Amino acid sequence: MRAFIINKYKGLLHEAEVPEPNVGEQDVLIEIAASSVNQLDEKIRLGEFKAILPYKLPLALGHDLAGTIIVVGAKVKDFAPGDTVFARPRDQRIGTFAQRIAVDQADVALAPRSMDATQAASLPLVALTAWQALVERGNLRPGQKILIHGGAGGVGTIAIQLAKHLGAHVVTTASTKNAGFLAELGADQVIDYRTEDFATQLSNFDLVLDSLGGENLAKSLTVLKPGGKVIGITGPPTPAFAAERGLGPVLGLVFRGLSYKVRKQAKRLGVEFEFLFMKSSGSQLRNIAELVDSGVIKPVVGQSFSFEQVPEALDALTTGGHRGKIVITVK
Repeated sequence: MRAFIINKYKGLLHEAEVPEPNVGEQDVLIEIAASSVNQLDEKIRLGEFKAILPYKLPLALGHDLAGTIIVVGAKVKDFAPGDTVFARPRDQRIGTFAQRIAVDQADVALAPRSMDATQAASLPLVALTAWQALVERGNLRPGQKILIHGGAGGVGTIAIQLAKHLGAHVVTTASTKNAGFLAELGADQVIDYRTEDFATQLSNFDLVLDSLGGENLAKSLTVLKPGGKVIGITGPPTPAFAAERGLGPVLGLVFRGLSYKVRKQAKRLGVEFEFLFMKSSGSQLRNIAELVDSGVIKPVVGQSFSFEQVPEALDALTTGGHRGKIVITVK
């Protein structure tokens, strides 16, 4: 079958013929109708996550899919051939820039009924990230205040809608040209990151979702009220993350050093910092599908490419300037 792979880190993403997937007894084989690109794909291509995700090369990239089940494993009970599904395959089993993929049934959910494959494929990774940051880690409640950085991006557009649904007061950073669009999604205030300093305007926030890191992360800590929390999806990784992932004492020490400055600042301010590396979850995708079908969450597709244009789609991700997700039509 056809897939887009890398042969080495920092190498070009290119099309190749690869073997058909092996279908385990807990797996479903999915004919992929659409996929989407994520920053994680580019970071893996560049080798930035070699320590966290030691993949064997050559490697097919791609973390999102929507498609149709064509084969089920012997122990699969909740799905059948013909089911329309969406998924974010777990780490070590990625590869959705392909015609077919075998996915553990625990990572799969029936796709939203109200969306086509292109829209459904835009959701899994970013929606799971937003859910795990706001619901699972952030415990966001009605009346609380949240700052979401990069509101026009893939994670931001979903996080704004989810936060509003949870009853929070939502502030986001973005360019002025996206202010009206983000207000329609539910943002109560949009701060232009090019001309305004959010740290001088905001205070007493309960939660910040940071997708930028660096100075932006350090400033985000200062807008929290005592006991507030910043959840970072860019980094730096923490010792707690190393322990959670079972990465061993050596990486634990490395991450301790990388995150020392931000953890020290958070402690001094009486707030918390957590690094989030989202995990696959079919059960959470079922919750997300319900919110989509009820009109709470609307996927935002900024650009669409054909299967032959996967490398161009990944390039478009790095140049920015689009809203929401970049989607690939496979079938």
